[in-house]
Amino acid sequence: MVDHKSSKGGGSASRPHRLWLKDPLAILAEGAGSGIVVEAGRIVELVPAGLTPKAAIDETFDVSRHVVLPGLINTHHHFYQTLTRAHPAAMDKELFPWLQSLYPIWGRLDAESLRVAARLALTELLMSGCTTAADHHYLFPQGLDEAIDIEVEEAKALGIRVTLTRGSMDLSQKDGGLPPDHVVQDADTILADSERLIGRYHDRSDASMVQIALAPCSPFSATKRLMRESALLAEKHDCRLHTHLGETEDENRFCEETFGCRPLDYLEEVGWLGPRTWLAHGIHFTTEECKKLGRHKVGVCHCPASNAVLASGLCPVKELTDAGAPVGLGVDGSASNDGSNMIAELRSALMVQRLNHRSAAAFTARDAIALATTGSATCLGRPELGRIAVGAQADLALFTLDALRFSGAHDPIAALVLCGAQGADRVMVAGQWRIEDGMPIGVDLAALREAHGRAALGYR
Repeated sequence: MVDHKSSKGGGSASRPHRLWLKDPLAILAEGAGSGIVVEAGRIVELVPAGLTPKAAIDETFDVSRHVVLPGLINTHHHFYQTLTRAHPAAMDKELFPWLQSLYPIWGRLDAESLRVAARLALTELLMSGCTTAADHHYLFPQGLDEAIDIEVEEAKALGIRVTLTRGSMDLSQKDGGLPPDHVVQDADTILADSERLIGRYHDRSDASMVQIALAPCSPFSATKRLMRESALLAEKHDCRLHTHLGETEDENRFCEETFGCRPLDYLEEVGWLGPRTWLAHGIHFTTEECKKLGRHKVGVCHCPASNAVLASGLCPVKELTDAGAPVGLGVDGSASNDGSNMIAELRSALMVQRLNHRSAAAFTARDAIALATTGSATCLGRPELGRIAVGAQADLALFTLDALRFSGAHDPIAALVLCGAQGADRVMVAGQWRIEDGMPIGVDLAALREAHGRAALGYR
């Protein structure tokens, strides 16, 4: 229920609009039992239980049916892969053969297919409570030079924050890499486009809606030169670095045979071992390697559903966090997950980590939420995101417990993870509602589903 009149005298044209999210069923913040106040895209007040806001309010929104979380942050994805979900060519395979089956299909990617794939992935993410998404796009077939530009346009249209990584591959099969020759680019082209994208889109402000990161794909698809020069560019332009690392034993063997060292040693050799870097997967690290990552504050994105589908292994989340390494959460590619649902990913993280530690107490529902909020925000270098606090960005995910699966739940916050929430009722990004009553504003879901399904037929 929305009340557009303040109980304290109404609004004023001389100051920004003030919205009170009043009396939440539960909220992931201390001292906010009666809700929070949002103004000019930020959280400006936490209202203790039983009290009212200190200053005049222009609008009140009753959230007594809602569990309020910080907006969820997805730190690893491949939007284009929504076109090849449950693909017969790749099902029931592990990473290397899975990639080898899909590279030729993905090599046909065109601009219009990418556009609708990105739109669908971002819409799915928003509907699941995600307010910031990182995408790792590394495929640039001929004619797809503006892939990242397309993703920027789609993110802006939907109103979701993004960190878009200019992914890259320059090590093909003929040079000893894994991808086929026709899906790689040369290093000079990659580096020039990286600078172009940083100059055009990379906003370093704390209210930024678009940031650019540099992301050579993996040790088995990028040369040392590309890795080193990407690190130098990131330092020059103050942006982040991202790559796949520690994902499979096959990767370990490749690095040992090709570079004479393990993947983390290779990362250090090419100048990536520092707080600017976050890694996807991080499964096959030893205890000493976890400690090294912690010392250097290198982030890791845990991708539990994808890791399970590809049988890649179990990320040592607790070892990493205990060592001081920030750990976030990601859905990974929609061809290996096969979805783009962040709230569902929390439950996957909980189950996988409890199995990993063989202990129910070792990883809690709130630990899973922390991965997708404060942990992910740290990986992306965005401390103003992932928390409900005065001064933080007003990025919020509101869930109801109306579905039958929640009946009888006594801890509303834990219930979202333990009982398996599937979507948000309301989502706010930068103080603006982007999901209302479970539906994305301004998106015709039926038309999107039809257009995306038609595009996917080209990737059979």
